[in-house]
Amino acid sequence: MALAQVAVRVMMGQTLAQLCEEGIVPASTPAPSFVSVKEAVLPFSRFPGVDTVLGPEMRSTGEVMGIGESFGIAFAKSQLAAGTRLPDTGQVFMSLADRDKVAGLELARQLTRLGFRLAATIGTAGFLRSNEVKVHTLVGKVGLGDLGVDAVKMIASGDVQMVVNTPSGSSARSDGAEIRRACVGHGVACLTTLSAGFAAAKGIADTRAQGWRVRSLQELHS
Repeated sequence: MALAQVAVRVMMGQTLAQLCEEGIVPASTPAPSFVSVKEAVLPFSRFPGVDTVLGPEMRSTGEVMGIGESFGIAFAKSQLAAGTRLPDTGQVFMSLADRDKVAGLELARQLTRLGFRLAATIGTAGFLRSNEVKVHTLVGKVGLGDLGVDAVKMIASGDVQMVVNTPSGSSARSDGAEIRRACVGHGVACLTTLSAGFAAAKGIADTRAQGWRVRSLQELHS
């Protein structure tokens, strides 16, 4: 029976156990040998100047799915299909809200172990350094040049390959909006949640260790 027909029966009140008893649904399903990650495609590149921070009013223009031997590979493929390639080397700029600093510490450590240099705002850099994580570049407020280093200019010049930005507050959100717009304009991966940051780190690590290859749906389901 087609999946849609099974779904209709469930909506009408039948349970999966009942459908199994009738032989409509198999009693056991073999565990797949692959992981699938679905990603929404958001049309930021078509609207220059629009902030990319996620909100309830957004509408995607489609969806993509990455399939791989591990979650990391599947996630990396999904990002590539949605228009963003995760970097393999280079520098990551981090700007974390206070609520994210403790959890973000482990992400910073993972990125350092992967060989990335870190750039960070003063508050984030101070917290990371106090916990023995090396920060190569201190970054000041956008447009002020108080440290001689501006995040937007770094992104534009190619000095940053990925951004992890989780701002809070009106000033931080304003700076973050400029940074996120710069990422869209220059094709730099921009992650606005720690969960996405950890997924990206896993994706980079897994693709380094295992590489990735294209497999047809026929191969996967044979």
